Amino acid sequence: MPDVIDTLAGIAPGSSLDAIRAQRPQARIHAQATYDSLFTPLSEADVPRLERFALACFVAGLHGRREMEAFYGSGLAAAGASAALQAAIGAAVTAARGEGPYGHYPKGPLSAEDKAGPVHHIAGPTRAVLGSRLSAAFEHTHMLVFHPRDSAPPYLQALLDAGWSTTGIVVISQLVAFLSYQIRVVAGLRVLNARPA
Repeated sequence: MPDVIDTLAGIAPGSSLDAIRAQRPQARIHAQATYDSLFTPLSEADVPRLERFALACFVAGLHGRREMEAFYGSGLAAAGASAALQAAIGAAVTAARGEGPYGHYPKGPLSAEDKAGPVHHIAGPTRAVLGSRLSAAFEHTHMLVFHPRDSAPPYLQALLDAGWSTTGIVVISQLVAFLSYQIRVVAGLRVLNARPA
């Protein structure tokens, strides 16, 4: 399989950016291995591929990365997502976008950086298409992306109540963390790629 970060950043074999990435082979190998393990897992018992790509589309959309939304959208379609589900994910992204990060630190010096912000809830019509399981996952994902300081046990309980296993909840967190990393790396590489040599 082609290197996903190279594909998303438009890095051609033999280019100057290819040479730069080649200077850190372990970082390249591990990033690709993480992608492979998350999107072509040995077991889909807790989180099917369709849900993994749905979450990836949602995260990419929250970050405003259209090229990555399109990339993961192709994976979503290949995983069997209906047109209605794809449209519902798009609607969820549009409704959930924000500026962030929001949240509150424990009382102390960092409290000066507290910033209030919306806690997102999936709207009824969109929820009807996504189902309770993906809706809960999207709401939790929004919390991780925009309210990382506010994560608390009640938010995890909402996932359990929606039918997520503890392993599935770990996978959600892994997907969000990996995509946040991948999005930033790709954004930086695309900026470099757009500059004259």
